[in-house]
Order: sequence, then C-alpha cells, then structure tokens
Amino acid sequence: MKPYIVAMTGASGSVYGIRLLEVLAEQKIPVEFVISDTAKIVMKEELGVEAGEGDLLTKLGIGDANKIHLHDFKDFTAPIASGSYPTEGMVVIPCSMGTLGAIASGLSQNLIHRAADCTIKEGRKLILVPRETPLSAIHLENMLKLSRLGVRIVPAMPAFYSGQQSIQELIDFMVGKTLDQMGIPHALYPRWVGSPSRSPE
Repeated sequence: MKPYIVAMTGASGSVYGIRLLEVLAEQKIPVEFVISDTAKIVMKEELGVEAGEGDLLTKLGIGDANKIHLHDFKDFTAPIASGSYPTEGMVVIPCSMGTLGAIASGLSQNLIHRAADCTIKEGRKLILVPRETPLSAIHLENMLKLSRLGVRIVPAMPAFYSGQQSIQELIDFMVGKTLDQMGIPHALYPRWVGSPSRSPE
C-alpha cells in the first residue's frame, strides 16, 4: 500500500490533523508526516502539546503509529521531496493561507511546499483543508487557481445537519469529509439520507 503524505501547517485547527492521523493509524494506512514549525506553536497554544521535546506521535496519543514516518519540514532529502517516490496523494490539514498561497505559486520553501508541488505535477490527489475567516480576494483567487488544477479544497466548515452535539463530533465531521476526498471508508459521521418527513413520490 502506497502511503499518504499528511502535513500540518500553522492555521488554527491542530485537532483536525491529529484526528486524521489517528484514523489512518487505526486503519494501518502508511503515512509520511510533516509538521511545520508554526504548526508546532499553534499546537502548543491550542492543545498544550510541546512538540519540540520527545516523541511527538506519542505525545499526540496516536495509538499504533508504526506506519507513520515523521519528516523534518526543512529536509529536502526526504523521499517525498521527489515525484518519483510513489504516494497515494497528500493532505494538508489544517492548511494556512501562507502555505496555500505558496502551493498556488509553485514555491518550494520547505518540504511541505515541495511535496505538494510534486503531488500536483505527478497528477496525484492533493487535498487542502484551509482554516481562515474572513477570506480575502487573494485567498479566494489562490483557491480557485488550485481548484482548476484539480486540487480538492475542503474548508474547515463543520455542518450540523447530522445532529452534531459535541466538539468531537464536529471534528469527526470535518475529518470524515477529508477521508471522503481521500477515498478512504469511515463511519465518523452519519450520512444524509433525506428528511424523515419526506413522503415517497
């Protein structure tokens, strides 16, 4: 099984990336994981996790992390820095607008940018989960540019139609929507099957 690249950047929403890693570990799907320095700062602010010391995956409480390989986000010698390294695709969750803009511009200032560039040029799945509000015209134009290239934009916009009552359910909804784009089966949120009051035709 080819791995998925999962990257976390400095937008709010560290819980989304961590939950995705948990689900992939549970399903024993191999992952090439990259986290930016800014994402580590956000993680400390949001979750109180010090990413700089000790084993990060253990601190995040990822159960079976044997198939998750952590890369330094400045390491351009990592295998995912080359399009010749086979992967199923890449997810950036959460995705900062700085990262989204760099990807849209074809910049490769770090391993996350470079891996995304390789994913696009090789015609593989690239899924971005941006978390920002309000959105400027620059943000929207960058997303439109990437969407036209086939990049899947999955904004962190939880829905409530399935009766979500807790923060965890809202997190699972967004991660489930991301897994849908990855083509990975899950049961993180109930599917919409129509209104129970709707009468048959």
